[in-house]
Amino acid sequence: MTTTTLTRQELTAADRCDRCGAAAQVRAVLPSGGELLFCGHHARAHEDRLREMAAELQKG
Repeated sequence: MTTTTLTRQELTAADRCDRCGAAAQVRAVLPSGGELLFCGHHARAHEDRLREMAAELQKG
């Protein structure tokens, strides 16, 4: 049996914040499997709620 692990690529300069379009610095991986990208400002602004939702925060 082969096990496959999915990995997410590192954030690049092309990745943009979903709120304002600035360079993304944080990826929030939601329990449902979706993801949101945030600049530092918006990551800090939404961090408490994302943690309540059990999102995994990956800094890039």
